[in-house]
Amino acid sequence: MEYYSWILAFHVLSFISWMAMLFYLPRLFVYHSEHAEKKEFAEVVKIQEFKLYRYIGNPAMIATVASGLVMLFMNLDLLKSGGWMHAKITVVVLLLAYHFSLNVLRKKLAEGSCEKSGKFFRFYNEVPTILAIFIVIFVVVKPF
Repeated sequence: MEYYSWILAFHVLSFISWMAMLFYLPRLFVYHSEHAEKKEFAEVVKIQEFKLYRYIGNPAMIATVASGLVMLFMNLDLLKSGGWMHAKITVVVLLLAYHFSLNVLRKKLAEGSCEKSGKFFRFYNEVPTILAIFIVIFVVVKPF
């Protein structure tokens, strides 16, 4: 337990980095889908989307999940402290599904086969915000 606070700090920082990608990538999708006819612009956005997902999002997601699992194994009582941790884990699983769905959409946009509109991506961009709100409430308020 000596290093638990350090792992927690790393977990929070990783989560912030992961959320930054989850917030920004769909915004790039909006620009990409709304300006796909501008080839030079679309090529630049494709590179940004790839690098954001691969070099920021994936490592941050892996670091978040890994540090979270380490903290759980260091303190298994968290799983017995009420339903808040189970609720948080459920929302994290939804966040992981969202993360991987972004890669599917990114690949379709890069291939030019994505039929989603800018309006869809504006809506889809709100999903991580809603999930993050639940995570913070479950961790801080512990309503269960």
